Amino acid sequence: MFSAHPSRPRLTVVKDAERSLAERALGHVDELYGLAAHLCSSTSDAEDLVQDTYERALAGASRFEQDTNLRAWLFRILRNCFIDQARRKKIVLEIPDDGLDTIAPDSWEADKLEQLRYLGASEVSAAIAALPIELRFVVLLDVEGFSEAETADILRCPAGTVKSRLSRAKARLRAVLKETR
Repeated sequence: MFSAHPSRPRLTVVKDAERSLAERALGHVDELYGLAAHLCSSTSDAEDLVQDTYERALAGASRFEQDTNLRAWLFRILRNCFIDQARRKKIVLEIPDDGLDTIAPDSWEADKLEQLRYLGASEVSAAIAALPIELRFVVLLDVEGFSEAETADILRCPAGTVKSRLSRAKARLRAVLKETR
């Protein structure tokens, strides 16, 4: 059937593309909620963060480049939403300078490593929660399987900064977990 409005089919195509993006984006809801739960103090705050993330993603769907990593794009939006929420609540998210450079990875004895195998999820979660927020982001993105380059893109920082933060975060986690056992 011929349409007098040649732009209508194009609008339908855009809507279909947006719906496809929305459907694909919803496939990452559990991962996004997992990160949000580690960042927020309550489940309702985590749910609000994920909801804000999807609202922004869908509002900005026209800016999403089809050949880019949707998952990384959503995680970047979640991070930005988290930072905006923290600013509204006047929460400081800076990495403290309290001797991060002085924490050096130390060698562990075999018996200490064996003890780590028996740590519970709650102990590991508590250790991660004790990290400053930017270090927590790096660790959680690493756990999610993002490469250093993808993490750098999500956090909008150089890959060298990601390496440094990840190293610092691991050193802090080792120190905290060592004390746990």
